[in-house]
Amino acid sequence: MAHVKFTCTLAVVGLLMVIAGDSLAADRGKDSPTSFRAGACVVDTTPPQFPVSLVGSFTDRKATSAHDPLAVRCLVLDDGKQRVAIAVVDVCILPRELCDEAKRLASKATGIRPDHILIASTHTHSAPPTMVLNDIPLDPAYPEMLTRKISEGIEKAAGRLVPVKPGWGVTQVPDEVFNRRWFMKEGTIPPNPFGKPSQVQMNPGAGNPNLDRPAGPTDPDVSVLSLQSPAGQPVALLANYSLHYVGDVPAGMLSADYFGEFCRQVESRLAGSRSPQPPMAILSNGTSGDVNNINFRSPRKRGEVFSQIRHVAGKIADAALKVYGQAEHRDGLSLVMKEKEIELAVRKPGAAELEQAKRVIATPDDKGLPRLAQYYAQQAVRLSQFPDHVKIKIQALRIGELGIVAIPCEVFAEIGLEIKRRSPLKPTFIIDLANGYHGYLPSPEQHALGGYETWPATSSYLETNASRKIVSTAIELLNQVKRGSN
Repeated sequence: MAHVKFTCTLAVVGLLMVIAGDSLAADRGKDSPTSFRAGACVVDTTPPQFPVSLVGSFTDRKATSAHDPLAVRCLVLDDGKQRVAIAVVDVCILPRELCDEAKRLASKATGIRPDHILIASTHTHSAPPTMVLNDIPLDPAYPEMLTRKISEGIEKAAGRLVPVKPGWGVTQVPDEVFNRRWFMKEGTIPPNPFGKPSQVQMNPGAGNPNLDRPAGPTDPDVSVLSLQSPAGQPVALLANYSLHYVGDVPAGMLSADYFGEFCRQVESRLAGSRSPQPPMAILSNGTSGDVNNINFRSPRKRGEVFSQIRHVAGKIADAALKVYGQAEHRDGLSLVMKEKEIELAVRKPGAAELEQAKRVIATPDDKGLPRLAQYYAQQAVRLSQFPDHVKIKIQALRIGELGIVAIPCEVFAEIGLEIKRRSPLKPTFIIDLANGYHGYLPSPEQHALGGYETWPATSSYLETNASRKIVSTAIELLNQVKRGSN
């Protein structure tokens, strides 16, 4: 009889589990309070061997050690109907081919659609190269490892889904962002590498007496998406700030710059809470193509190495945690993501420009040439071999009423501000350097002013009207995700 009683008990329990499972499935078919889940994972991407080259300058620099670890930080979101993944990687740039392959592997492992995966770089200038840029030596083993690590991080995050309540908000930290393009006093800007005048100068030097005014705005927003457990415990925090990088890294060392330091500070300050798993932080790069951390109005004060990174990261962490503490975390929100590929023309040199470039390259003594003339002449030859058009991906994501846009360029601040202003979702923030790398994205007006970010090269080659088409596509996608489902 005891055996019969135990068997019956198992049958009843099994029936209850089936009923509960059916009920949960039905709930997950609508925006129920338990339908939204998230999983987070951090995977170390520090190179296993040194020395390694560093990307982010015109010449090769070698790192013999890591000041702090590089990582890919992955977040998977699931509203019961759709899943999306966001991966932010501590490198300067990511080529589209690497992103596409990482998405293919992650999709195969998790079932998440490739067009529902967003992969972006932080833009630290103290990491190994992932593609050929500025003739910095590329070790193919590193991007191959990185591809696997990104996929691994997304797969692990997808395996750690827990119920969450999303919340979001925006505050501002205006005193750590400065436009780096300046109008100068007449006659003080040197000729560009092609021997022609420019109306603005990039990084003219802190305290330069010839300064006139900045050539563009900055975006001071610290935008935050936070995820709490139903009991109010922190699970993950994704922030966005439009600052190129800080760069206060010891010579000869790898570093995640202020992006990594922000994550360490936020995670440390949230670690005291009782969470089912350690909370994870991510800092993504906003529209910072013409923005850095130098106040050009006054001479720059030099402090202890890495102190400026800690200072900036601390201020952004303070701001993000303030938003986290004030955000309303809600149940039952929906998740929609859209992607569109557009084709843009490449700014290639004409026949006369190409011949001039070849003459400059052949010049044995460059002392009579403008600064960087031979480098940009070599870039002209390289651009002449580019296709006439390139295809790029734009993404838009909606979480409740929050909008996120992903653009594969170093986007100027004024373009990001325009997208935020025109977006039907409030708030909206933009993650740049996402899903590939297609150089700087100035507006047509900024192209007319000239300056480093507009000089034709592998770091700036899209048609002068590219920003107009990208903004139009972003707004189109934001309207789509606001209205509908995947």
